[in-house]
Amino acid sequence: MKTLVLGGILSIILLCPDRATAQGMPTYDNTNFVSLVKQLVESGKQTAQLIKSVQFLKDAKEAIEKVSSVVQQLRAVEEIAQNNQRLIQVMQTDLQDILNSPYIQPEEVTRIAESFDAIVQNALDTVDFIDEVLSSDHLKMTDAERAEVLRKKEQESKAMVVNITIKTKRYSAIISFRKMQDKVNNRETNF
Repeated sequence: MKTLVLGGILSIILLCPDRATAQGMPTYDNTNFVSLVKQLVESGKQTAQLIKSVQFLKDAKEAIEKVSSVVQQLRAVEEIAQNNQRLIQVMQTDLQDILNSPYIQPEEVTRIAESFDAIVQNALDTVDFIDEVLSSDHLKMTDAERAEVLRKKEQESKAMVVNITIKTKRYSAIISFRKMQDKVNNRETNF
């Protein structure tokens, strides 16, 4: 009986080798290794392509920002030019009517002309400054800084148009009041 038990244990030990019962080193065959290398090479190519794509997108973004900045500068300059055109129209029509009105006294003509002249001089200074900003390299400004300066000048130009409109309305109201006052004072009474 002992021999039988001992023979059974021995046969089990001999039939079940050590590597079947314990974990061992993984084995790689050549096809798995070649496949792994191919995958690593392909991954490297994809990574290189992604890096090129990212650089292309960065370059495209910078180009778009430059174009956007130039467009903003052009819009600001266009708005300033339109505001100056409105100023010229006001000077040609409304101011001429105000100055030629019989209800404006001679000493007021000088004061009115000087106030409008200050606005016109400011507009001319703005145009000269814009020319300097856009054409001169002495200022060493980036496109974004240039666009910001032009936006500020655009706001000043809009304020100038509002200012001249208010002055024109004020003087027109004064003329209307004096005209009405003249009619009231010089009316014929039928008593």
